[in-house]
Amino acid sequence: MAKRKEKGHCSFCGRPEPETSILVSGIDSQICNFCIEQANLILKEEVSESFDIPKEQATLLKPIEIKSFLDKYVIGQENAKKVLSVAVYNHYKRIAQENDVNDVEIEKSNIILVGETGTGKTLLAQTISRMLHVPFAIADATVLTEAGYVGEDVESILTRLLQAADYNVAAAEKGIIFIDEIDKIARKSDNPSITRDVSGEGVQQALLKLLEGTAVNVAPQGGRKHPEQKMISVNTKNILFVAGGAFNGIDRLIASRLRTNVVGYSFSGLNDENIDRKHLLQYIAPSDLKKFGLIPEIVGRLPVLSYLEPLDKAALKRILTEPKNALTKQFEKLFGMDDIELKFDDDALDFIVDKSTEFKLGARGLRSLIETILVDAMFELPSKKRTKKLHVTREYAESKFGKASLAKLRAAV
Repeated sequence: MAKRKEKGHCSFCGRPEPETSILVSGIDSQICNFCIEQANLILKEEVSESFDIPKEQATLLKPIEIKSFLDKYVIGQENAKKVLSVAVYNHYKRIAQENDVNDVEIEKSNIILVGETGTGKTLLAQTISRMLHVPFAIADATVLTEAGYVGEDVESILTRLLQAADYNVAAAEKGIIFIDEIDKIARKSDNPSITRDVSGEGVQQALLKLLEGTAVNVAPQGGRKHPEQKMISVNTKNILFVAGGAFNGIDRLIASRLRTNVVGYSFSGLNDENIDRKHLLQYIAPSDLKKFGLIPEIVGRLPVLSYLEPLDKAALKRILTEPKNALTKQFEKLFGMDDIELKFDDDALDFIVDKSTEFKLGARGLRSLIETILVDAMFELPSKKRTKKLHVTREYAESKFGKASLAKLRAAV
């Protein structure tokens, strides 16, 4: 006759089996449902700790203080920083408001930044997320297609945010998503076509529900949805969306609206003396985005519109030296880890700025140029035994840059 198994007890709290709803057995121990629930609460608190916005920070950080923080990392772009600071401040005030049924409901203010490549669109969004301690994800709009077609579904944007939040849904629902290259999903043409625009207007239609705010079922590991896959519900109501794009050619649309020309003579009889033709982006309006190819619904759900000015040589040089994470400081620290003293001459910095301007690379090209100039030193100096110093002069920069292939440089940027 088989021996009857004795009733057990929880190895953590000591409760006997009759007092528990369930007792899960391990190799040498058992755990009851009460301890499982308690452990789950502890785990949620530990995971969410790093993403919670401190109450004092949410109440004390005013737009001027937000802009002051941005000034430490982003050179220039005063208008964009001011607009972004106000929009973010209002957004998190909206999240913090009490849920009163009779109270005025504040709508979300998503942001769209227009500017040439390398002017700091992504950097602005990254810096904001660093200050607020919220999950941040970057999505590239160029790979998005309608559901069922080759490419990524729009919901994959939320998968990236969930992963950045360590799958803490509550934290992800207060995060920031930066949609880069949004101009690449512009409507291809106003003319009807026998083929579907699955990577243009179709993606814009799919983005509408995310931007406005709705509960979306997201595949936790990304990829295509299938019936047996476990889904996570994410509400996008309190997620701040920041879209950015170069919108190449939109200056012509702005010039047309202002009845002026980008180059050449203006229309006769028109007074456009006050129009700065070199910086037409400052006059951008939502109507220009519609003409470029964004559908009116998308433009309406991105109500905060700002522009980024092209960076001149003075701004590029300041980017090299002034920000808290300036490129020269980064490379000095990188060399310092191998006990190598690195120093840049002022003339060498001027040479780097001149080349970035010549190739129209913007701030993004500065790192590629410095990497090209220092690659030989980074290869050889760590292996040398004697005291190591590197003084980068203009002559040194010119000689090292001359060896680099221009085609390779452009491909790296």
